[in-house]
Amino acid sequence: MAFEYNDIRTGQEIFYYLLKRHELREESEPRLYRAYFESEDVQHLVKSQGEVADCMVERYGNVIYLIPNQGNYFLGFSKSELKDRLCKSNALDRDYYLSQFVILVIMTEFYDGQGNSSKTRDYLRVGDLMNSVSERLKEGAERLSEEEQDEEGIAFSDMREAYEALKLDESGKKQKTTKEGFIHHILLFLEKQGLIEYVVSDEMILTTKKFDNFMDWNILNDKNYDRISKVLGVRKDGQD
Repeated sequence: MAFEYNDIRTGQEIFYYLLKRHELREESEPRLYRAYFESEDVQHLVKSQGEVADCMVERYGNVIYLIPNQGNYFLGFSKSELKDRLCKSNALDRDYYLSQFVILVIMTEFYDGQGNSSKTRDYLRVGDLMNSVSERLKEGAERLSEEEQDEEGIAFSDMREAYEALKLDESGKKQKTTKEGFIHHILLFLEKQGLIEYVVSDEMILTTKKFDNFMDWNILNDKNYDRISKVLGVRKDGQD
């Protein structure tokens, strides 16, 4: 299949822009956005470069995203990198899985996959998130046997033990060795990725359009989300 030189050049320019910023917004770069939106050849060239780089290139609304595939540690994060960023020093695997569980709880608190938009609330209090994490860990550990937890791939008992081992933050320093600090650093990480707005002074969490789009068009179409929701005890109507 032959491509025009200008299309190849534009496709390379768009992909380089995505490599630097991971997203291309219509209002920020209208020329590049229109070139991608209006030309199937340019789209094909950009998506092909994404495949070579082990990524997906997807347009949600008026934003084009570069999304690293699972296991892409060059453009994404490895398990060890996330453990360092999110968990206390010398963290165990159970601490890492607990951090991922917290993110899953955030997803299920904000989204349920119903209607034109899956979003069910505008904000979430940090205290409510902490209570939800504690309750879901307790429910999961009590509802599923050790064997069932192994089958589902979610070690509720181990994660609950890791969560309860975290101290209460009496000093207000939000260290990763405390429950409040552990949650705090996860929220800072998600904010840095452009997925949430974390209002520290009000202890409030809001999602961004990027997170909303990604959930509506990607995660909620994946069978893994249904499986995790089922394990977490979330019914399809979004009620516990």
